[in-house]
Amino acid sequence: MTDNQGCSLRFATADDIPTIMTFVKELAEYEHMLDQVTATEASVRHWLFDRKIAEVLLACIDGKAVGFALFFHNFSTFLGKAGIYLEDLYVRKEARKTGCGKALLRELARIAVERGCGRVEWNCLDWNQSSIDFYKSLGAVPMDEWTLYRLTGDALAALAESER
Repeated sequence: MTDNQGCSLRFATADDIPTIMTFVKELAEYEHMLDQVTATEASVRHWLFDRKIAEVLLACIDGKAVGFALFFHNFSTFLGKAGIYLEDLYVRKEARKTGCGKALLRELARIAVERGCGRVEWNCLDWNQSSIDFYKSLGAVPMDEWTLYRLTGDALAALAESER
């Protein structure tokens, strides 16, 4: 898959795990969350390639990976069909404005349509105005009335172990 600006896309394989991990760490650093990365090459291999829980598209320029999109299927009870949740989208700084980010989202949209999905969703940090502007330019609509909740760590374990 190649767009007109020289950005080619391909699905990642297990051989790409080191590249995926590098992108995860670069994204976490950009988002000021590097201290929260606990993923390892082994955990990525287990969940992405052994269990096939998520998929990764790589964006390449001249054969070199410059970005990625990690996504998985979710389900909308209201629509009665699957959707795609984009967990992470990242393009290296030097490759931004080359069309690779748009190419990744365009391909994700194509995959969603091809698979009969009802929507593509993702989160964006409130302070990331350049990404917000980019997403809006593509027609994405912020879901301001929704608040993301998360259970993790001790709270997740405590709930799992609580009495019925």
